[in-house]
Amino acid sequence: MFFVTILGSGSAGNCALVETAQTRLLIDGGLSARQIGARLALCGVNPLEIDGILLTHEHGDHAGALDVWCKKFSTPIFCNRLTAEVLQRDRPELRKDWRLFVTGSAFTIKDITVETFPVPHDAVEPVGFVLHHGAEALGVLTDLGQATKLVHERMRAAQTVLIETNHDEKLLQNDTKRPWSVKQRIMSRHGHLSNAAAAGVLADLLGGRLRRAVLGHLSRDCNSPELAVGTVRARLDAAGANEVEVLCAGQREISARLAVASA
Repeated sequence: MFFVTILGSGSAGNCALVETAQTRLLIDGGLSARQIGARLALCGVNPLEIDGILLTHEHGDHAGALDVWCKKFSTPIFCNRLTAEVLQRDRPELRKDWRLFVTGSAFTIKDITVETFPVPHDAVEPVGFVLHHGAEALGVLTDLGQATKLVHERMRAAQTVLIETNHDEKLLQNDTKRPWSVKQRIMSRHGHLSNAAAAGVLADLLGGRLRRAVLGHLSRDCNSPELAVGTVRARLDAAGANEVEVLCAGQREISARLAVASA
């Protein structure tokens, strides 16, 4: 079996635990090291049992825990060269066990095969992942402003997709806390997916293997779980896909332990 537990997802930090009988991986490390350890404990997992951390990109809400974490644990960090260079430049004195991959390649960690692909976002070399375990596949699609043709092609293999639903477009446009330049960046091709954009991506995956969508990376000010789930659910139901489960990951609590291939 192949499982995923979202340890936390949102503007303040993102981290997920992936498990098989042989392997335990973290996807991103954007919560504090202390919080990651505490939330792993809730899952019955010792940090020493983590076989690697997969990084989508270098931003603090995805990689902010690494300096403290790597002082305590020798967990290998899997990322591409440019991401590693940025993180090394910030704290060159801190040694880490870097395992570099070429974006677009696939590699294996024990019994999980990790497929990587580029996504458009305002980071040095952001990536998405599809993790394969036998016939089961988990898609990870976070921090991108637009789903490219390649993104759609890769996501078709996944039964469960963790996808960004960052903002509600109207709430973002009406937000008084953000200057227009920031709103433009968020809504740009290299920004973040809105609820409606994510719903469109998921609708395009229907007819394939999609069985569950886990919505993540919600803005604290410009979105809500009700809006995100409601937008996606309405789009899928309109397409006759009421069998596809739609869940929303939270910032402050872990999700249920989800079997990747079954909803």
